[in-house]
Amino acid sequence: MFSLPDIANLDTRLVIPAIMAVGALVLAAQSVLSLISDVRTQQIVNRRLQFKERFATHNEAMVELRKSRGLDRDGNLTMSLHWLNRLIVRSGLKFQPARWAGMSLAGAVASGVAAFIYLGGLVAAIPVFLVVLIGAPIVVIRHIAGARAKKLATQLPDALQIVCRSLEAGHPVATAVSLVAREMPDPIGTEFGMTADEVSYGMSLTNAVQRMAERAGDPDVELFAATVRLQEKTGGNLTELLKSNTNTIRERQTMRLKVRAASSEGRVSAMILTSAPFIVMAAIHMLRPEFYGSVIHEPMIQYSFAGLLVWMGIGNLVMNRMINFKM
Repeated sequence: MFSLPDIANLDTRLVIPAIMAVGALVLAAQSVLSLISDVRTQQIVNRRLQFKERFATHNEAMVELRKSRGLDRDGNLTMSLHWLNRLIVRSGLKFQPARWAGMSLAGAVASGVAAFIYLGGLVAAIPVFLVVLIGAPIVVIRHIAGARAKKLATQLPDALQIVCRSLEAGHPVATAVSLVAREMPDPIGTEFGMTADEVSYGMSLTNAVQRMAERAGDPDVELFAATVRLQEKTGGNLTELLKSNTNTIRERQTMRLKVRAASSEGRVSAMILTSAPFIVMAAIHMLRPEFYGSVIHEPMIQYSFAGLLVWMGIGNLVMNRMINFKM
């Protein structure tokens, strides 16, 4: 039978080389991962900058970029469901409705078949099929849009600093905005790039920045748009306003991090309370399969499990409201 090696019989002269070898492997793996991350970031930047090279004019590139985000050639929403169209635009995903429908249908069929086999009959399979078909894509897109908005908000202060330095060097606003598109990676680079293109083709800076705020869906970007609108109506030094805007955004982000740290205990408690029943159930099923297997087909047990899941969902919603603070 397999047994652990006897540590007492190991040659102590091999311990130090073994530790050094393991350390070398860890450092090598870390270096490779860092290199891959840097290459991926550079590829993202290059892909955004090379998008215009596939078209004859910048106007055609701008129109195609809008269409790839779920907008029409003028930058307006194309779908009748505006809330869904805004969510798709804010996610930054390439607009591929046919591919998304196929993926959703495949996931719904797989989930429905699993529910039919393990939960018993069409009564459970049909609701699972419909929930996965309709709800899962929205949940995924909402999650991607939220992650993108957070990353964009993190990049925004650095982008505004680039704009301020460019303005202080004497460049016009359109040039300062386009400089962010060249220097910053996605998602902030793409948003500022679309704004720079719209300004270059005749749109006012206020309208272009407002459209960027609508595409981003982040309150910090909306604050930047409000600052530009204020400067256009009342005048003043745009550089000083943007510097003040940058400091305000950084302070807000610091406060959000403090709130997140203060609510971390509640989030961990919610994860533990949510996962503990499933872990215990899985352990009992592995140790004694007959504990649930002999009664799982009883209607009362199935209704009880459904009620427990609903009650757990209500509890998670309550805990989510308790640990999430609007700022």
